[in-house]
Amino acid sequence: MQVETDNDVLIRSATAADADAIAAVHLASWKSAHSHVLPADYLDSLSVEERAQSWRSILSGDSGTTLVAEADGRTLGFASYGPSRDEDAEDGCLELYAIYLDPESWGRGVARDLIRTVLGDVSPGVRMTLWVLSENPRAHHFYRRHGFQPDGVERIEETAQVPVTEIRFVRD
Repeated sequence: MQVETDNDVLIRSATAADADAIAAVHLASWKSAHSHVLPADYLDSLSVEERAQSWRSILSGDSGTTLVAEADGRTLGFASYGPSRDEDAEDGCLELYAIYLDPESWGRGVARDLIRTVLGDVSPGVRMTLWVLSENPRAHHFYRRHGFQPDGVERIEETAQVPVTEIRFVRD
């Protein structure tokens, strides 16, 4: 898949060669977006190299689709989706596993272009879910603008010994 956007951003299918850039974006975004929830020492301990190894494994396997957004040879963000991992998911339900941008790209329309590309790849009527931190109103607003709504299901994940509540959003 390859899509050129109005923002001169190229969105294309990721390969294992993108693992390092995806890992760097993933951690930069995570650290910026979650600094108010997770301890600084935990966020500082996260390793791009370890995350890149994980992404190499994901991108070499058959665990969904990952897209990268790039401009001027630089990775600005990525989105990853595939079959839902939820216990209560119906057959055919998809899940947006991740969508992250380099913080320098926030507010420039790159996330909008990524989500539109993902949703354009999803057949009409196919349900898609995602999980988002309850304490991330910016993300809640973004997903609502793209047709996702909370369905009332929450889960608590423990990260760095901090209980973090996530809310499931659904788009039918």
